[in-house]
Amino acid sequence: MKIKSYVEDLRSQSAAELNEQLVAAKKELFNLRFQNATNQLDNTSRIKEVRKNIARIQTIITEKEKVAE
Repeated sequence: MKIKSYVEDLRSQSAAELNEQLVAAKKELFNLRFQNATNQLDNTSRIKEVRKNIARIQTIITEKEKVAE
């Protein structure tokens, strides 16, 4: 249920807000990868979760672009 509510929240946002979230998620992924490389990351599953969230955001951005055409 957590994922469904997250996706519904993303769908209700504007394109600008989605782009902001995408940039923030990519920064978080970079930081997680950096921590993992320096053996400072405890929860490595967070990398997979952030990657999936990036894909979800990109999918919804694409859907909104197709509807706008």
